[in-house]
Amino acid sequence: MLRAFVYLCVATALLALGFSFQNTTIGDISTGGFLALTVPAAIAVNASRVEIRMRWYSLRYRTKIIRVSAAYLFRIKIDGKYLLVKGSRFPHYQPVGGVFKVSSKGQAFLADMGVQDDDLIPIDQTSEADLRIRVRGANLAKFYTWFDNRNGREDSPWREFHEELLATSILPSEPFPYIFHEYQGRIVDKIRFSPHADSQEVIISDIYELLPTQEQGDALRSILEIQEDGFGWFSSDAIKRRGVLPGVPNVTPIAEHAQKIL
Repeated sequence: MLRAFVYLCVATALLALGFSFQNTTIGDISTGGFLALTVPAAIAVNASRVEIRMRWYSLRYRTKIIRVSAAYLFRIKIDGKYLLVKGSRFPHYQPVGGVFKVSSKGQAFLADMGVQDDDLIPIDQTSEADLRIRVRGANLAKFYTWFDNRNGREDSPWREFHEELLATSILPSEPFPYIFHEYQGRIVDKIRFSPHADSQEVIISDIYELLPTQEQGDALRSILEIQEDGFGWFSSDAIKRRGVLPGVPNVTPIAEHAQKIL
């Protein structure tokens, strides 16, 4: 956000200088400098928009307790179809992925900030150390800065890939001693009131795309036509419609957040 502020300040100063010295060499140079800074300023502002929004939330909801859930989602696409797995807690199909875990260092940082565990989903061995929390609104921007720095939290989608696809034998382990993946970006939903959580809520989703090797692609294609209860392959249209397709009597429930991988 500081970079965006600096760009905007310099660009504004150059524009003012250009107007002050119109039809002069100084004016031409100033106007040219303003135009040259316009693009990087726009890029910097765009990159900072989430941080700016979080600062606004921190001000507006400073006395409220905000529920935050931060997860990663895997885009696994073969021949125009997306692989979704059936959720263990909710009976719908969703992208491979899950809530980020927090390290002991991260837990200490969050504890110092007064962050509380979220009780919407029972805490057990599976959900322990999940980045599903409740934070006072005044600290929301500080939390997001910590999260964005990736220090003290999980920073790889491998764990859920292994747990949901390899440990369950949906995919054979042999072709997947490792995976290549590409970070596609982050979606931060606008704050909204959640009746289930009985509080304001912010959902953060980091999107990764699997880049399979030839052998891994072949393994994925080997299950492309298999229909099982635990997973399925779906078109983008089916995901957008959440499993409801014209002329198809059977409805396959697909989670709303699956649209984020499209």
